[in-house]
Amino acid sequence: MKTLYLNIKLQPSASKNEIVGQEGQFIRVRVQSPPVDGKANKALINLLAKELGVKKAQVSIISGQTSRMKRVQVQVEDGA
Repeated sequence: MKTLYLNIKLQPSASKNEIVGQEGQFIRVRVQSPPVDGKANKALINLLAKELGVKKAQVSIISGQTSRMKRVQVQVEDGA
């Protein structure tokens, strides 16, 4: 397994779930879920897992739980 670290700038309550692109050192991501009860964080994990082709359990937010700026860890299979 390899570990990737991503700096994410999250925009909750957006019109759709999407990875927008790069903004400085951050990857800008929009999710439809509101920033309430961890819903936006769950939506972020779901979106990244789907887009990167990994299981949700392989994606975790390691810092920025309550911030728009997040550091995300992704475990990927070797050769992926």
